[in-house]
Amino acid sequence: MRPIYILPAIFVLLVLFLSSVFIVDERKKALVLQFGEIMQEKETPGLGWKIPFIQEVVYYEDRILGLQTAPIEVTLLGERRLVVDAFARWRITDLKAFRQATGAGGEERAQVLLGNILQQAIPEVLGKTTQDRVLSQDRTGLMNQIRDIARREAEALGVTVIDVRLTRTDLPEQNLNATYARMRAEREREAADEVARGGEAAQRVRAAADRTVVEETSKARRTAETVRGEADAERNRILAEAYGQDPEFFAFMRSLDAYRKALKGENSTIVMQPDSEFFDYLNSEAGAGESAGAPAAPRPAPAAGSSAPSGSCLWWRGWRLRWPLRAWRTRCA
Repeated sequence: MRPIYILPAIFVLLVLFLSSVFIVDERKKALVLQFGEIMQEKETPGLGWKIPFIQEVVYYEDRILGLQTAPIEVTLLGERRLVVDAFARWRITDLKAFRQATGAGGEERAQVLLGNILQQAIPEVLGKTTQDRVLSQDRTGLMNQIRDIARREAEALGVTVIDVRLTRTDLPEQNLNATYARMRAEREREAADEVARGGEAAQRVRAAADRTVVEETSKARRTAETVRGEADAERNRILAEAYGQDPEFFAFMRSLDAYRKALKGENSTIVMQPDSEFFDYLNSEAGAGESAGAPAAPRPAPAAGSSAPSGSCLWWRGWRLRWPLRAWRTRCA
């Protein structure tokens, strides 16, 4: 063979070799097709062989895939309606059945078919239950029922539904406002009840405080009256002792105290008879005790041109006493 044909032959052989070899990644599965017919199934990673230019290799995901369904409106027991969507995880388990069910569409076609299966399974399960169960922890059992139905229907597609979860369970838009208004009214009613209970508690505390104030004030007044009574008793005892020692002087001091209280102020005026006992010490130069035994000597008149001293004068036992009795004008010798 001439050297000129060696290089083209090597190139052709190299192209044929490369066209007949394919590599399957560990994340993939492969089918070898010949004119649309499945000739070989390759599920393990590594090298594979095919007839060049006649057979082709189609790869599929060997990993777990996810599917988010579109929101659907479901009618529950009691004519309650909810907007529900779900998230499913699935995996290709039978390449031949998957190829026959999806054709050239592959995973995208499988997503559409699985979405239809879930949209039929969700109303079938939720239509037999109540809203409280859908919104509670018990909906795990409902999701398992949806998964089992979807798994049975998806076997014909060559896939296995691993799990189904309800991701959204909301009220329809037209019912949200009414529901929010009802919830708001309930919260306002609860708040009004709390305010009323707080007002009652405040009134009880205020009444207890007022009662305590009254009790403490009464105790204080009682203590004050007791102390005042004891003080008055002590005062009377002291006065009684003083009266026993000198009754005449005691009567004189009592009269002075009566004068002070009666003539207190700038314009005090008293109207009474001249022979009243109130004037005993004002009319006597020697005091009440001496005036009782003998008539009082007349006081000498003041010298001509002299003026009477301001204030009033009292005589008691030879002593001249001045007292600021401004309501009276008497002359003292």
